Amino acid sequence: MSERIAVLVSGSGTNLQALIDDPFIRPHLTLVLSDRPGIRALDRAEAAGIPTVVLEPRSYPDRESFDQAILDLFLERDIDALVSAGYLRVLGKRVLDVYEGRWLNVHPALLPAFPGMHGVRDALAYGVHVTGVTVHLVDEGVDSGPIVLQGSVEVRPDDDWDSLELRIHEVEHRLLPRAVRAMIDGRLRRDGRRVRIVEEEP
Repeated sequence: MSERIAVLVSGSGTNLQALIDDPFIRPHLTLVLSDRPGIRALDRAEAAGIPTVVLEPRSYPDRESFDQAILDLFLERDIDALVSAGYLRVLGKRVLDVYEGRWLNVHPALLPAFPGMHGVRDALAYGVHVTGVTVHLVDEGVDSGPIVLQGSVEVRPDDDWDSLELRIHEVEHRLLPRAVRAMIDGRLRRDGRRVRIVEEEP
């Protein structure tokens, strides 16, 4: 059972707030890590009494030393599991080797469509009628890990980036806590690329 969770953030932190607001998840949130200072997500964490750390890539000579500093921090804080909630960095194999299967990411598109940093923009530009949200396990690729949960979002004819992102956030804020609760409870079952959530006993 994963108990001590680090949440990785780079922006406003609305998904972090959804985790903070979940009374089951909140006691397990042990650390919030950002690659950027002064962001709203750090304010949300501090308001909730969750320790925060900022590690900026530019402070390290290369990616390997940056990854090692992050891994050292997680090990020092006895972190059991990771949740990337709008974290805009791809961490390397040395972190994945420790946390594989215990690391969730939320992505604003229906993977494998529109991976990368601009899922909302790319869906609009492509002209799809349906996009959505994916929560997946992190692997060595970019948004390529086994899918845990997905939810669809209609793309309306009058949508712009702001209006579509707002509805995508609503789905993210439902799916990510559900996946994190299952991870904490040990209810994620993986068979190759297939992942299912074992529901709680009645």
